[in-house]
Amino acid sequence: MKVLILANYDVGLYKFRKELLEKLLEENEVYISLPNGVFVEKMKEMGCHFIETNVSRHGVNPFQDLKLLSFYKKTMKSVKPDIVFTYTIKPNVYGGMAASKLKVPYVENITGLGTAVEKPGLLQKITLFLYKKGTKKAQKLFFQNNENMEFFKKHRVSKAPFDLLPGSGVNLTQYVPSKYPNDDEINFAFVARVMKEKGIDQYLDAAKAITEKHNNVKFNIYGPYEDSYEATLKEYQEKGLVIYHGLTKDMKPVYQASSCVIHPTYYPEGLSNVLLEACASARPIITTNRSGCREVVEDGVNGFVVEEKNSTDLIEKIEKFLALSNEEKAKMGLAGRRKVEKEFDRNIVIDKYVAELNKVKENKVEN
Repeated sequence: MKVLILANYDVGLYKFRKELLEKLLEENEVYISLPNGVFVEKMKEMGCHFIETNVSRHGVNPFQDLKLLSFYKKTMKSVKPDIVFTYTIKPNVYGGMAASKLKVPYVENITGLGTAVEKPGLLQKITLFLYKKGTKKAQKLFFQNNENMEFFKKHRVSKAPFDLLPGSGVNLTQYVPSKYPNDDEINFAFVARVMKEKGIDQYLDAAKAITEKHNNVKFNIYGPYEDSYEATLKEYQEKGLVIYHGLTKDMKPVYQASSCVIHPTYYPEGLSNVLLEACASARPIITTNRSGCREVVEDGVNGFVVEEKNSTDLIEKIEKFLALSNEEKAKMGLAGRRKVEKEFDRNIVIDKYVAELNKVKENKVEN
């Protein structure tokens, strides 16, 4: 069997779907179509065939998008895949259109709605129209949270079968509990692209307010930044309010050193991998009450819930966390580990994909 995977970013495909790739490679040829990046070589070493593809992750140029549709059609005619798996909006839309036209079975993963879909207006209408075209003949639509799935049902986007995944799941053997840090120094971690919608402004507000009152608290930031935040990060770092670490490839030591992971996002994501990894590492979390986050946190059990865009609420929840004993903090972390073991094991995701692949195998045998 030939499996073609369409994606827009090598980091996401390798970090969150490596185990799926390994499983597919056991008995199938796997082709990956995406822009070149630092993790492509690793996927080629695993045995994947790489097809370099120009996918603009944020652009809305219709001519570029038509080129992408044409490219996907040519790729499918060349590879002749038995099934296509797609991730993120442009591969979902244009990969779906191409597969539909060529009568190739395809499965789409709605990894989050994105701002274009979530905010009402002309762009939402256009994007939903494109999604209707791209998902029309899908074998299955996977969603990462229930709210996104209900949104598609409400807007009658597709008649394809829907199914709910536990996000991308988390590798429970890669992210494991480690000894909880002592109370001599409390390390908070912000793990995300430094951008407004990820809640960085609220995190910076909290860093300023908390470090003025507590001298044993550190606010760490891990992830690339948008240019608009370069000067702010430099200023806050020079004042000793935050420690900026940049993009970090290996997150395991980060979670081990952290007392708590803070994810104050209001970005329309599918399901936060950061929260899953933090919980698997037995670390408490503080995050917002929105789809993609609320599924992972139980308020007062494995962390705290904060209102979106509310710095005051975030500061109060951090103070509440700091007031806990070290033993209580550690118990919160272990509660998070139990939750992801029960609900978010990555093997659940792999099994659902293998089931879709097996449907195609069975159809080929019957025909």
